Amino acid sequence: MNFIHPQFSLALPEMILLGMISIILIADLFISDKGRVVTYLMTQATLVLAAIATAAVMGADVALSFNGHFIIDPLASLTKLFIYLVSMVAFAYSRSYLIERDMYRGEYFVLGLTAVLGMMVLASAHSLLTLYLGLELLSLSLYAMVGLRRDSSQAAEAAMKYFVLGAMASAMLLYGMSMIYGATGTLNLWEIRDAVAEGSGHSLVLIFGLVFLMVGVAFKLGAAPFHMWVPDVYHGAPTSVTLFLSSAPKLAAFVLMIRLLVDALPALASAWSDMLVIIAVLSIVLGNVIAIAQLNIKRMLAYSGISHIGFLLLGVLSATPEGYAAAFYYAIVYAIMSLGGFAMVLVMSRQGFEADELSDYAGLNERSPIIALMMLFIMFSMAGVPPLLGFWAKLAVIQAIVAVEYYQLAVLAVLFSVVGAFYYLRVIRIIYFDKPTERRELKPANDLKVIFIANAMLVLLLGLFPESLMNLCQSAFIY
Repeated sequence: MNFIHPQFSLALPEMILLGMISIILIADLFISDKGRVVTYLMTQATLVLAAIATAAVMGADVALSFNGHFIIDPLASLTKLFIYLVSMVAFAYSRSYLIERDMYRGEYFVLGLTAVLGMMVLASAHSLLTLYLGLELLSLSLYAMVGLRRDSSQAAEAAMKYFVLGAMASAMLLYGMSMIYGATGTLNLWEIRDAVAEGSGHSLVLIFGLVFLMVGVAFKLGAAPFHMWVPDVYHGAPTSVTLFLSSAPKLAAFVLMIRLLVDALPALASAWSDMLVIIAVLSIVLGNVIAIAQLNIKRMLAYSGISHIGFLLLGVLSATPEGYAAAFYYAIVYAIMSLGGFAMVLVMSRQGFEADELSDYAGLNERSPIIALMMLFIMFSMAGVPPLLGFWAKLAVIQAIVAVEYYQLAVLAVLFSVVGAFYYLRVIRIIYFDKPTERRELKPANDLKVIFIANAMLVLLLGLFPESLMNLCQSAFIY
């Protein structure tokens, strides 16, 4: 049942987050470096409060507010809850890393929360205007986070590349939105859908607008051939920022794609499915092949992430509710695995040393068998080895495209999963069979070690019982 809800209560989570960002920003001015844990705890408490507020307003119905610019539906609510969870874990992972590198300041947490606010606006956007506002709020926060380490020329270069290329992608997305608006005469996603379905929009203008939209969305997802920023930014940014950047924002980019393509332009599904086929194939092929040549683990995980985005797109291009649910499932699974993947670098790093080369992991099993085992779980899951979580995610999207008879795509996806297994297994070989280059005992911070083990065990447990998470994702597309 659809209804207009004029009150601000639907946006309570966003209002709580914005209010707490302002409070934390001011409070941090009066907190000494030794008391910076207060800022961290306030940040985590903010996400908990936002989660409670989101749970309070979520329901089976679809509710609109702010003159139809803002929507609460199962997809928005579930996406927000997973964004909070992933962001909380990312902030918890980052704490010891930031302390060791003299980056433990309020700016990191304020920018992180502002990025989360942008993701929340994206999740609940119901017009081209709110989609763009949420996207820019997210993007500008991430640009600043990448360049947060001001004494690092590598981080500054990564931030500049990300900003320049991101600005170009935003401009293309905005141009595409302007063409859609010009063809339909409305910003509201459902009104755009109805106008396109009735044929009242100019078809050629709509197709041109769709092309520009696809460029912007592919860039934000980090999909080929608009992936050029991903390896450089992931490598150049501080690892704590890379970990955040590679996880929660992917959920927001997925929702951006669903809102634009599925909510607003389902009548053009044949056109955008064809475009997604090209983007997905390029992402899977380029990501897996180039990752093989990488000796830096952050760059390897960056190219691996590009291939994972290709798999995610397979679910969307099926243009079925089952495919959308499979893609949503894949986005959540990738966020969880990406947290664990980049957390490996945090666990291995120490002050003055970034463990971002594959050779740094040689013989890790001799130094810390439990950490080595957890890394094995993460790598096997990314490779899609059953019964770990990554296997079920890949199986779900392959089943979705087989159901709509994209058999060649399914075969290609399986073949390049095998290709991708090579560089994940190489990490395992280095950890278990190479001689250690360093004999020093591995001593990560206790909280970092506990969270990493919990992260890896979650990948195992959710893999053993995949139905619960999959059912949640399916519920987001039944309304």
